Amino acid sequence: MVNDATRAYAVRTTIIFCLLAALCEGIDLQAAGVAAAGITAQFKPLPNQLGNFFSASTFGLFFGALFGGRLADAIGRKWVLVGSIAVFGLFSLLTPLAWDMNSLTWARLLTGLGLGGALPNLIALVSESSRDDRHSANVAMVYSATPFGGAVASLISLLLATSQWRWIFIVGGVVPLLIAPVMALRLEESAAFRRLELATHSSEQAAVLQSMPKRGSFMAIFADGRAPRTLLLWLSFFLSLLVLYLLLNWLPTLLMGDGLTRAQATGAQIGFNVGGALAALSIGYLLEGRLRNQSIVLIFVALPILLVCLAKSPALALALTLIVFLLGCAVIAGQAFLYAMAPGPYPTAIRGVGVGAAVAMGRIGSIVGPKLGGILKAAGHGYSQLLMDLLPIVIIGSVCALTLAWYSPRRSMIDPNRILDVAPD
Repeated sequence: MVNDATRAYAVRTTIIFCLLAALCEGIDLQAAGVAAAGITAQFKPLPNQLGNFFSASTFGLFFGALFGGRLADAIGRKWVLVGSIAVFGLFSLLTPLAWDMNSLTWARLLTGLGLGGALPNLIALVSESSRDDRHSANVAMVYSATPFGGAVASLISLLLATSQWRWIFIVGGVVPLLIAPVMALRLEESAAFRRLELATHSSEQAAVLQSMPKRGSFMAIFADGRAPRTLLLWLSFFLSLLVLYLLLNWLPTLLMGDGLTRAQATGAQIGFNVGGALAALSIGYLLEGRLRNQSIVLIFVALPILLVCLAKSPALALALTLIVFLLGCAVIAGQAFLYAMAPGPYPTAIRGVGVGAAVAMGRIGSIVGPKLGGILKAAGHGYSQLLMDLLPIVIIGSVCALTLAWYSPRRSMIDPNRILDVAPD
């Protein structure tokens, strides 16, 4: 009973800390988009400069996710996560000191390094700490804190004058710097990683270790039948994050260009995040139940339909806000599904690099998305036309995600008491 109680406490503590970290990540990820009006008023950037600013943190995210995941397979999830949170908190706090668009862009790039290192390790820690029947639910629950954090960033911007945009980055820096030392003291390392460490130093486990992939091996994520799911994960992450980050960064600007006030556009953005967070919470539980397949189909069929509805809707605040809310539900529920699926193909020894590589591929999409928005806007594409330009991308991404769902087992078999804890193909 003591061991069970101790393990349950450790799982709850891990999930709470990861929820807080994901909330902080959500604030920082959305900070650039919601601060854009104030930055534009002060620095008068060209569309391509604004696109570079939006893409800077996600460029850092790519390298942070790629190397953070690999480092976590070598030294553990906990310390890479704590270090990543401290890094993105520090550089977010330094962002308000920027004096022009160039310095502002560099500050966001360095913030992105920390943001990228945090997310794969949040997913790995939660997945490896959860019961077999709670992997998807717990991963999706933790991920749902990210859009809630984005809603907090939008709310802060709504309460502040446009000229006070720096406070958004200050809040986004102070909070993670406060929780990082507490996590260093109280957060436990993944049970699966601890068992891998023990096995590495145990001669009795030599035969088991010979059948395992090399820790942190990039090539191993394609071996032993993992290549199809790895490639589907990469393509799904790339396309879905391209669309998500284009919308997160450009949606307020597009809505205001369509006739909404700043307050109405910010309210719609909050609705996008809140709807997405609620949907992410729901999809986690649905993925563990009898409605798994129906839920996945509903999400990825609804996405292109809602995008067309948003593009063709009249410029009425209530109608646009409702459609944006539903679109947020679909887009972020789709993201929660991908994050829930990401750890499944990989054993403990390569789970960090496997999830990190998938997240990194998504970050390429999140770099391309804002830049694509800037290019289309500079080319004179209006609100409706720009959204319709995204339709082929959304359809292809939905097909990839549905194929991934077909390839994946109903429940990932990640057991922290086993070393070779990988779902069968």
